[in-house]
Amino acid sequence: QVQLVESGGGLVQPGGSLRLSCAASGSIFSINTMRWYRQAPGKERELVAAITTGGSGNYADSVAGRFIISRDDAKNTVYLQMNGLKPEDTAVYYCNADIKPNSRTWYYAYWGKGTLVTVSS
Repeated sequence: QVQLVESGGGLVQPGGSLRLSCAASGSIFSINTMRWYRQAPGKERELVAAITTGGSGNYADSVAGRFIISRDDAKNTVYLQMNGLKPEDTAVYYCNADIKPNSRTWYYAYWGKGTLVTVSS
């Protein structure tokens, strides 16, 4: 069984920084693209950032230049460094990854349960 567990959320003032982590555990043969999504109250879930196995990151326009996604494949972990936080960044942040549990299967999409980020003075 594969699990994704996020950590690092919390309350931060506008302009501040937070670093989110998401660790994958369980039966893992390989991990492809890893992503961060977020869902604000009353809004749909949106893609924030994604990183490929080669380390290439892509970002939503709303966070480009402020957020940095990275990964440590030795630890099966993806990070999201969030700088210059704004009140509109307030949301539950979810980790998502394409994981192959063993050599005989396809990649499946797995989700974490989310971590709350609140940006407020």
